[in-house]
Amino acid sequence: MHSTGSEGKHGRKIGGLGTGGIALVALAAGLMLPAASAMAAQCSGTPAAGIDWHDCNKKNVMMPSSDLQGANLANSDFSTTDFSGSNLNGANLEKATIVRTWFEGASAEKANFSRVEAYRSNFAKVAATGANFAGAELQRANFAEAVLNGVDFEKAELGRVNFDNATLADVRFAYANLSRAVFSKAAIEGKLSFEGAFMFLTRIEDTDLSGATGLEQEQIDMACGNAGTKLPQGLTAPTGWPCPSD
Repeated sequence: MHSTGSEGKHGRKIGGLGTGGIALVALAAGLMLPAASAMAAQCSGTPAAGIDWHDCNKKNVMMPSSDLQGANLANSDFSTTDFSGSNLNGANLEKATIVRTWFEGASAEKANFSRVEAYRSNFAKVAATGANFAGAELQRANFAEAVLNGVDFEKAELGRVNFDNATLADVRFAYANLSRAVFSKAAIEGKLSFEGAFMFLTRIEDTDLSGATGLEQEQIDMACGNAGTKLPQGLTAPTGWPCPSD
């Protein structure tokens, strides 16, 4: 007959597990508890550079002028939250929900906004040089007076986005949906890429697109320009310009 309570070098067995093994399991469980508590504390913590707020619910929070440089805000819900005037340089907001969220006057250089949901959000006067908005949902967002040099909007949804007086240089709009987006008063200071972009009724009146790349005549035919619109060599203004007021 074999005993289940035989002795071994780790001590007496209990239920097939030595007492030494039980101690190890208990130790591991004890080590896990503080880590879990620390993770929970991050979501309830106050704004700070480098904070980890991924997968948190931060809806309708007022935190203007906060320092969130390098913070991990990925996959969190910040709907109707106020980040105006905050430092978001290098922050990661990938796949965050930022619907009707305020970023006015914030600094977001090299921040990652890829695949965010940001309908009707306010990015007015944001300094976002080098930021990534690839695949973002930005319908009716406001980028008036924003600095968007080197920004990537590839495959973003930009329907009815307002770029009034925004500074644009070396911006990628490749394969983006720009239907009814407004560029009429944008300051174009460098090349823009429009390869494959959907430009149905895109407002480009008085816009200098002479240095733009990737534009095709079909895109121009769908857009809304006027006599003040400058096009790349080889493209011509359609007879339907100017478009009626939207």
